[in-house]
Amino acid sequence: MPVDYSELHDPNAEYTMRELSAETMGVTAERGGGRDVEITDVQTTMIDGNFPWTLVRVYTDAGFVGTGEAYWGAGVPELIERMKPFVVGENPLDIDRLFEHLVQKMSGEGSVEGVTVTAISGIEIALHDLAGKILDVPAYQLLGGKYRDKVRVYCDCHTEQEADPDACADEAERVVEELGYDALKFDLDVPSGFEKDRANRHLRPGEVRHKAEIVEKVTERVKDRADVAFDCHWTFSANSAQRLAAAIEDYDVWWLEDPVPPENLEVQEEVTKSTTTPITVGENRYRVTEERRLIENQAVDIIAPDLPKVGGMRETRKIADVANQYYIPVAMHNVSSPIATMASAHVGTAIPNSLAVEYHSYELDWWSDLVEETVIEDGYVEIPEKPGLGLTLDMDTVEEHMVAGETLFDEA
Repeated sequence: MPVDYSELHDPNAEYTMRELSAETMGVTAERGGGRDVEITDVQTTMIDGNFPWTLVRVYTDAGFVGTGEAYWGAGVPELIERMKPFVVGENPLDIDRLFEHLVQKMSGEGSVEGVTVTAISGIEIALHDLAGKILDVPAYQLLGGKYRDKVRVYCDCHTEQEADPDACADEAERVVEELGYDALKFDLDVPSGFEKDRANRHLRPGEVRHKAEIVEKVTERVKDRADVAFDCHWTFSANSAQRLAAAIEDYDVWWLEDPVPPENLEVQEEVTKSTTTPITVGENRYRVTEERRLIENQAVDIIAPDLPKVGGMRETRKIADVANQYYIPVAMHNVSSPIATMASAHVGTAIPNSLAVEYHSYELDWWSDLVEETVIEDGYVEIPEKPGLGLTLDMDTVEEHMVAGETLFDEA
């Protein structure tokens, strides 16, 4: 018999002085205009994409259904099931209060950072889709309105010969010429043949030269036709990261991403301030409280929160607002399905300092089939004017690509 996660006993959740439910807060006034709506259920379905995406649905007594997505990871569906009793009976329009309510209720289960925040993010995105449908406005309108009609997308590129500089350059040219992207990213934490020890984070001179050659070949091939970023996936020591960043300063690098592990902010700041190569960090920090430290210490040149991981749409908006005080642009990390990709785009249109949103699934030929609408076209997401996120799940495609053993959530 499967565990009923919604019935788990947790004294921290059952007794808290900062109880933010509508009942405790006395939020009982009638709203009118069709806004007296209650949440009746929350369900998830995990999709076996190039990442195991967790899609989230929030149902109401008025027939409206909101769809969201949590960043992939084990335990996220169980955490969402755990949180369901805290939102059932609530008005889904109270997005900010419900977010804080879940953070408080889940404080004993790690709502400062990690998968608990990710699970809350999935519900929060669904609430934006739901609120937009109830109010008959697109989700971006809930975040303050538009700065732009479409949001730029950067394509995370891969090749079977990822360590071959010429193969990377060939793929860069193909993605620009054939797929229509003018913004790209390639990995630099790839084998060079000069490695001696995979654990010590040290780059030998030959490794630095190899990575610099990838940068040189790719940037020289596309020239002004595309901006190109390079990802290191938190792999190198401070000294190695500094030497690598210095070695590529003469090339047209959009940014160097995550060159050192994320835990030590002081090291990150030291690396960023040591080079003219733009440094981007943020996908492994949670909520505005953590991202704020990177920004205020000016330990980043570009901030890269992952929306369905960091806390959701309003939290990403808050991060962008802090970054804007330091004139730092936002390039949203994104390895999601069309749902969270579109959620990121809605935030991207509502903030002044939006740079781009990542697309990590160009090799997955059914990614776009998950929804009925077109999401990415010619390297951009055009922001829909339909209510909520403006997307309709293709339930047949969802069911076809569910993780083994998963069950399909209810129709909208």
